[in-house]
Amino acid sequence: MIETTILKNLEKLPESAKQSVLDYIEFLVNRYAPEAPKTPNTTKRGGLGIWKGKVWMSEDFDEPLEELKDYM
Repeated sequence: MIETTILKNLEKLPESAKQSVLDYIEFLVNRYAPEAPKTPNTTKRGGLGIWKGKVWMSEDFDEPLEELKDYM
């Protein structure tokens, strides 16, 4: 019964979320059933520029902090 509910809800998710679900399931299997056969991870992760346009950093990031001026 619970497997059917999981599969029905899984079908509603986009592919990127399905990959996250798979990663989490594999984590849980390794944690609670380490003797179970492991499935190879075939997705390519990482790479240069993966966070481009998704991370923001202040222009004055490298400037000394006002709170630490007494120590510098």
